[in-house]
Amino acid sequence: MATSLTMAARRAATNFTQATSLIQRRGLAGSAEHHGPPKVNCWKEPLNPGQWKEEHFVIVSLSGWGLLFYGGYKLFTGGKKNKEENLVPASQ
Repeated sequence: MATSLTMAARRAATNFTQATSLIQRRGLAGSAEHHGPPKVNCWKEPLNPGQWKEEHFVIVSLSGWGLLFYGGYKLFTGGKKNKEENLVPASQ
């Protein structure tokens, strides 16, 4: 009985090692393959956001949206107002 259990364990172990050898492992082999035109910095091609690097596009887009919201906030809340308050000392 013990020999049949050890034989089953060995069979399972060999099946496992064979299955793991069938898995394709490419690692970082595909990182050097470029598809399409090369990406450029946003300041080299400012009017063509389709050719910008992804991280530059994200930074410029978030900055633009932030400026838009901040400008809208300042527009609708009246912007900067000079309020002069008359500070009257409390009567003693």
